Amino acid sequence: SRCGYPARAAASPLPAPHRRGRPLSVAMLALQQLRPAFGFSGRRLMSSSAAYDLCVIGGGPGGYVAAIKAAQLGLKTVCVERRGTLGGTCLNVGCIPSKSLLHNSHMYHAAQHDFKQRGIKYDAIELDLDVMLKQKEKSVDQLTKGIEMLFKANKVDYVKGHGTLTSPTGVKVSLLAGGEQAIEAKNIMLATGSDVVSLPGIELDEKTIVSSTGALSLEKVPRKLCVIGGGVIGLELGSVWSRLGSEVTVVEFLSSIGGLGIDAEVSKQFMTVLKKQGLNFKMSTKVTGVERTGDGLMVTTEAAAGGSFEGP
Repeated sequence: SRCGYPARAAASPLPAPHRRGRPLSVAMLALQQLRPAFGFSGRRLMSSSAAYDLCVIGGGPGGYVAAIKAAQLGLKTVCVERRGTLGGTCLNVGCIPSKSLLHNSHMYHAAQHDFKQRGIKYDAIELDLDVMLKQKEKSVDQLTKGIEMLFKANKVDYVKGHGTLTSPTGVKVSLLAGGEQAIEAKNIMLATGSDVVSLPGIELDEKTIVSSTGALSLEKVPRKLCVIGGGVIGLELGSVWSRLGSEVTVVEFLSSIGGLGIDAEVSKQFMTVLKKQGLNFKMSTKVTGVERTGDGLMVTTEAAAGGSFEGP
């Protein structure tokens, strides 16, 4: 799945065709295809040369699980990750930090709007955003370091840097600490994950025009926030900042929220909940540009079916 408990997943024994009812991942299937080539049967067989049996480029949920499993099956394995921390988008700038902010913003919002009617009285409540963000980083740090421990326990070598293919068996790594390292491996697995993209003509600066990554670490609660896209990630982060006090407007090209494939009734009820929370929506609308003004940004939009107008 996109997010979960990496330690439990990585430390599991070699799965049968299904483990606890879950189908094998693509990474596990790929590793099973390697078994005949190396002729191993579960015991560790170290390469006789300095070369690795497997080099995994990318230390996200696909890469680190594959690297650990390969080592457990006997392959001499190295994992290259340019972020400097393992876990990929999910653990570093995705599922884990966003869920931390969702949970803590929910508690803040409940204290403001729900506690008194439940008989819980207080004089005042104040948001300390710095502490909330540090709590998020603490959660991320604990999990990413846990994966490093799993690497050590399973004897997976870990190289921090940007890997570049130099041949079918060669990788050049520009190390984060400086310098380069050459890696030779009989097999190379690419598990590089995804990256943020913007809309044409809109340049991200991760300060005022941010991706989902920048939205996890805003220095202050914005007075107004426009979320371009009403998919699950945009709604998730829009909900966080709305709870913390921002006036949030979601601009969505489709006529419903939640992205393609979401159940229509779920989408409808979800919008009702978010509107009660305070989010505003501009549906069937596309963004055509973002301009910087003296005191902020102007988002220019037009109806998806044609005709133009401007949004705040």
